[in-house]
Amino acid sequence: MKSITPDQIIKIPGKRIKENEKFHFHCHAELACFNKCCRNLNLFLYPYDVIKLKNHLNISSDVFLDKYVDILLRPDNFFPDVLLKMTETDEKTCPFLTEKGCSVYINRPDTCRTFPIEKGMLFNDNTNHTIISLFRPPDFCLGQHEQKSLTLSKWAEDQQAFTYNKMTEKWGKIKSLFYKDPWNSEGAYGPKGKMAFMAVYNIDKFRNFIFKSTFLKRYKVKASILKKAGKDDTVLLAIGFSWIKFFIFNIKTKSITLR
Repeated sequence: MKSITPDQIIKIPGKRIKENEKFHFHCHAELACFNKCCRNLNLFLYPYDVIKLKNHLNISSDVFLDKYVDILLRPDNFFPDVLLKMTETDEKTCPFLTEKGCSVYINRPDTCRTFPIEKGMLFNDNTNHTIISLFRPPDFCLGQHEQKSLTLSKWAEDQQAFTYNKMTEKWGKIKSLFYKDPWNSEGAYGPKGKMAFMAVYNIDKFRNFIFKSTFLKRYKVKASILKKAGKDDTVLLAIGFSWIKFFIFNIKTKSITLR
């Protein structure tokens, strides 16, 4: 989910779709373009996506990050982006695409669920935001010419995307805090930057950091939350979000305080 400023919105391609506005789209196996959108793409993965995918594959977040993602720091950004690594075939297909379709379909990423809608966070200042939705199917997509009528909420329901959208929005709020450089001379790949990245993208390592280091001697976490975080990755991710706010930006949170 991109952060957008008011002056940028008129430059972004695609038709803006309002909450109850209807659009037409239907993707199915009979279309000649079926699965063509799963090739040679820049697919951003958000923290909740990584949790769902690594659990689906029954591997650790360390292994998932090493095998399936590219990590890059774009110009004028101060927190790395995580992209799904395409295969090295001529078509550069998604690594989870098979002859039968998506092998991780039940736990596919937020971007895949929301397609052909792209969401962004329009910031009027550094704190208040509005979610905008853009209808942006690629030219080759034949699903945009189908007659199935949808609204944003109906499409989210159809794709079981509500939780994914909510978690991506929460991450978008955290990510927006990095509009200015918080690292000083250390840089995004310095010690603090690596710890912040771990807290949201390497959730298994973050769990070890909380329970097997001196973390709990330095920070107080609500007991009810901490108990769930031992086994629930989503609860642990929420701790990671709060800890980044507190540790990097000195923003007080209800769930984490200094001892």
